[in-house]
Amino acid sequence: MATPDFIIDLREKIGTMPLWLSGVTACVHRETDAGTEWLLARRADNGSWTPVTGIIDPGEHPGDAALREVAEAADVVAEIERLVWVDVTDVVTYANGDQTQYINFTFRCRYVSGEPAPADGENTEVGFFPEDALPAVEGRHAAVLAAAIRNKPECGLGPLPS
Repeated sequence: MATPDFIIDLREKIGTMPLWLSGVTACVHRETDAGTEWLLARRADNGSWTPVTGIIDPGEHPGDAALREVAEAADVVAEIERLVWVDVTDVVTYANGDQTQYINFTFRCRYVSGEPAPADGENTEVGFFPEDALPAVEGRHAAVLAAAIRNKPECGLGPLPS
């Protein structure tokens, strides 16, 4: 799914002004005989590898949004293990000039079923990668994935560690 209708409606009223939104990141792992693998998606807009991300719909619980995004983006069913990080992104300026900033909830999720495939058109590739052979993941996506991999019992808050 591309831009949600509620954002398009808001943009008609506010133009490109900064918009505060809620987002989720789902770091999905599965255990195999060879070790732990992590689900990553190659974004269609910039070609970068990231965990699954998305926007929380109005009234939607962040955990439900994370699982919905995994199903929509990767055609995979997962379950939440726990919240691993809450942070605020830098302001994002899109090619059309729209500005957005997100409060983001990152969840560590466990794979349940499904064959990964780019299901919604927002990604060109989706797959599981061995923890010791991940493709390059950059910036905040690398930091939240590292937090999910570390799997400390407490939820991290605030700026992401480098």
